[in-house]
Amino acid sequence: MHGKVIFYEDRNFQGRSYECMSDCADMSSNLSRCHSCRVESGCFMMYDRTNYMGNQYFFKRGEYADYMSMFGMNECIRSCRMIPMHRGSYRMRIYERENFGGQMHEMMDDCDSCMDRYRMSHCQSCHVMDGNWLMYEQPHYRGKMSYFRPGEYRSFSNMGGMRFMSMRRIMDSWY
Repeated sequence: MHGKVIFYEDRNFQGRSYECMSDCADMSSNLSRCHSCRVESGCFMMYDRTNYMGNQYFFKRGEYADYMSMFGMNECIRSCRMIPMHRGSYRMRIYERENFGGQMHEMMDDCDSCMDRYRMSHCQSCHVMDGNWLMYEQPHYRGKMSYFRPGEYRSFSNMGGMRFMSMRRIMDSWY
């Protein structure tokens, strides 16, 4: 299954539109601005800077007539990345310190608070073995978020020094 999102220049799906079915590093070549969108299928990470930089926002299937107000965004979407659907198990190791140091815990499901579940105040590195994950800077899936696909993430300091305190699987039911 592929993702599809339609971006609109103005709120309430007005103005020129741009249809996207893959990653887009710079939307300015297609639209001068973007104030609403419809995610017809799939899930996407949206960024308020080009080249997948800046603040990240998760969009699943649905209509976003005024996403800037909805998410408290100051800037328009400038780039987007399609999140591939994952079927199967989810597995990730989180570490208390950079370079996979300190406490380590292996997760296979959502965790709304590292402190409550593991007595770990935050995590600063991780290894995603299976699935796609969203990690949040505050407990209970609040605050700034980041998208993690399978791979090793030795240090979160290059992500603005974020320390993550809750994490959630991106499930196929969201597509």
